[in-house]
Amino acid sequence: MSDETALHPELRETADRIAEMEIRGAATIAGAAVEALATQARESAVDDPTAFRRQQRRAGRHLYDTRPTAVSLPNALRYVLDRMDGDSVAALRESVVSAAGEFTERLSRAQSDLGEIGANRLRDGDTVMTHCHSTDALACVEAAVDQGKELSAVVKETRPRRQGHITAERLRELGVDVTLIVDSAARRYLDDVDHVLVGADSIAADGSVINKIGTSGLAVNARERGVPIVVAAQTIKLHPETLTGQTVEIEMREESEVIDRETREEIGELTVDNPAFDVTPPRYVDAIVTESGQFPPETIVTLMRELFGESAARPWEEREE
Repeated sequence: MSDETALHPELRETADRIAEMEIRGAATIAGAAVEALATQARESAVDDPTAFRRQQRRAGRHLYDTRPTAVSLPNALRYVLDRMDGDSVAALRESVVSAAGEFTERLSRAQSDLGEIGANRLRDGDTVMTHCHSTDALACVEAAVDQGKELSAVVKETRPRRQGHITAERLRELGVDVTLIVDSAARRYLDDVDHVLVGADSIAADGSVINKIGTSGLAVNARERGVPIVVAAQTIKLHPETLTGQTVEIEMREESEVIDRETREEIGELTVDNPAFDVTPPRYVDAIVTESGQFPPETIVTLMRELFGESAARPWEEREE
């Protein structure tokens, strides 16, 4: 493999861990991706500026291909690769490393700011219901606890990968009383909660929320019961490509997450679908909390245009030099 096309082992390892969901959560994925790009830039052996740019774009494509619906990933790649500039390899390398550092700093502030805003929706004694695992949603709870509020939580275990177990553990570390339930019991417990608090994998221009499968059904049930549903999402999760009409791809994961080979063979011929996400229409969402403020879902397009313009290019794709 030539120096021009070589990808650093640490970048490949990061890509594999994102693909296998060992690295999860939009902010964590974005942070890992920009650090991988910085490592690729620091360790690159190419000595030609054109080759360096081509190599960085290839690194970006390799990372992008790991999670097609994790919109924070392409937004992170855009932030760094759009700022890659210079006439020499040294200048290009410095621009990538510097942009990655800036992004990481912005990322660290974003979740804290979001948490403070989200905590204002929670009152002392409230009970929240969670679905899947979201560091943004947890940031709201943590900020509320830091304000001296006592909270409890009903945590859906979120099959098939049971990410709710991670949420339950983190909430207990914060001192929150936790009741863990199977996903199908959510409707029964909605009368006992004050808020449904979830994260988002991505948010479309019309305010639709793409999140772990089961979010949409939970939102419909919550609306029927009069329980407000709040989405905590950093602006890196906004999906700028939906401004131009692109639909959001729903990732289908391996059937082995749902059923093992032996059981499948015992049952006989069948089709196993394992969609990772679903789409919650904006009419079922009460508020989207970001580090830039709290927004009704129908107005999120204004923030998206402010941050990303009317469309979003893909700087990791091939181009003429």
